[in-house]
Amino acid sequence: MAHPKRIVLLGPESTGKSYLSEQLANHFHAVWCPEYAREYLLFLGRPYTADDLLIIAENQLELSQQYMQDAIEKKASAVFFDTDMHVMKVWSEVVFGSCDPWILDELTKQTVDFYLLCKPDIPWVQDELREYPEQDVREDLFSIYEEQMQQQSTPWAVVSGGYEERLQNAVKAINHLFT
Repeated sequence: MAHPKRIVLLGPESTGKSYLSEQLANHFHAVWCPEYAREYLLFLGRPYTADDLLIIAENQLELSQQYMQDAIEKKASAVFFDTDMHVMKVWSEVVFGSCDPWILDELTKQTVDFYLLCKPDIPWVQDELREYPEQDVREDLFSIYEEQMQQQSTPWAVVSGGYEERLQNAVKAINHLFT
C-alpha cells in the first residue's frame, strides 16, 4: 500500500477547517489530525506569547507524526490536517511581527500532498479563542495564505461555499489523489 496522503487545510480562523477536515477524513475513510493549539490555549489560563506559539508548533508536529504513524498502521489512504507550519508562520507574523526560526525551518521540511485553502465566505462564529471577526481582516489573512500557496510547489485549491458545498468542492478538488 502507498504511503498515506497528507492533505492540509489552511485559511483564516472560522473558515470551517476543523469541521471540513474531519468530514473529509470520514468521506475518504481516512484519519483526521486535530489542531493542538485549541487544546493548549483552552487550558493556558493567560494570554498567549510568542513562546507559546513555538510550544504549539512543536506539539503539533509531534501530534502530526503520531497521526501519520497511526494512518500507516491502519493502512489509511490519507491523513487530513486542519493546520500545519504555514498556520504557525502566519499566526506568529500577524500577532508578533516575526516567526521563530524553528517554525520556518520545519516549514521547509514538511511534506504535503495537497492543500485546501478555505475561503472566509462562511459566517464567522464566536468562540473563546477566535480573535478576528472583521471580514476585512479575514480577507487579508486569506490573501496571506493564498500568497504562501502561490510561492510553493505543492498542488492546492481554494474551497468556498456553505458547509455542504464546501465539502463537495473539497472532495472534487482532491479526488484525483485517490485514483
